Amino acid sequence: MFRHVVLFTWAEEATDEQRDAVATELRALPGIIPEIRAYAVGPDAKVNPGNHEFAVVADFDGVEDYLTYRDHPAHQAVITRFIKPILASRAAVQFAC
Repeated sequence: MFRHVVLFTWAEEATDEQRDAVATELRALPGIIPEIRAYAVGPDAKVNPGNHEFAVVADFDGVEDYLTYRDHPAHQAVITRFIKPILASRAAVQFAC
């Protein structure tokens, strides 16, 4: 199993509609990219201060499947159209589990 974790913080001017659109568009990807084995996305629960605002956790059978997801046109379109316009910061890690 290979896991990809991404954390986002949104720009101050990001609207609720834009944030919701990111979640909606990302949640559609498992139906488009069959290499995704498990996929969870959502906003921070706001339990602790200083956290990022949104997370993506995606599981794949291996690195090659992750790379297929990473480079898939549907995934790249979500990044370009919905994430980048409201992105303040991003942190990511990939690891075998």
